Amino acid sequence: MQSFPVSFPRVRPVPLFRLFRHKRAMALAGLVGLLAQTLPTTSVSAARLRGRVVGFKLLRNPVWTEAADPNRHLFSFREAVPTVPADARQLYPNIPKELCIAALSTVAQKAPPPVLIRVGGGRTTPVTIVVPPMTRLSFQNTDPFSHLLYGPKIPTFKPSETMRGGSREWTVSEPGVFEIRDEAAPSLRMWVVAEPRVAAIAYPSLDGDFALNIAEPGEYEIQAYFSGKKVGEAAKFTVGQNDIDASKAPLVVAKPEKKG
Repeated sequence: MQSFPVSFPRVRPVPLFRLFRHKRAMALAGLVGLLAQTLPTTSVSAARLRGRVVGFKLLRNPVWTEAADPNRHLFSFREAVPTVPADARQLYPNIPKELCIAALSTVAQKAPPPVLIRVGGGRTTPVTIVVPPMTRLSFQNTDPFSHLLYGPKIPTFKPSETMRGGSREWTVSEPGVFEIRDEAAPSLRMWVVAEPRVAAIAYPSLDGDFALNIAEPGEYEIQAYFSGKKVGEAAKFTVGQNDIDASKAPLVVAKPEKKG
């Protein structure tokens, strides 16, 4: 019986690091695909409106105004240093969390996803927020102690203890201005403005610059809110698909008081 030589093709071994690299690339591609499905998408027609606010150093937080009342006996023993300029000694708000810039549409808007409110350091972040009705707010306690948040005129937001690292939710049910306080820290005050027409909000930088992302074209009013109230006059814009730079005509949120 005749035998024939049998030859097998030579298989070149694949280094282990190439296998690991291939698996890592596949895992990374799967993670990117998952993030693309879970992260919110931005409308292609969204336009960015850039602007600037001035005069914010003249705004006064109501907490400061009440503390200056001599009948409350909240005295300070600090003495003014003559070498420090007067404007540097003057208190002014932290506008990245206290001054809310809102874009108001001509029609009512839908409620956005739940909004996170951080409670810590004796304040909330943000301090003033403008949202459409039926927006759910989630208050997260970042302090190492408990908070007793409540709404003085909100029947659905009674004082309740929020432990360290805990959270508490509340839904804005109707239009209006709602104040949030804390029994554990009386100086903590927050304002929620429920405005049906608000389409986008932004908070300016310490220099006063802000940017609003507006998804739908149309007519809008840009209004600033401070301590739950409108400050300054609204500016009207026609928003299309192109970005708008309105920084050359800043929003004046406060003016010096006239003497006499």
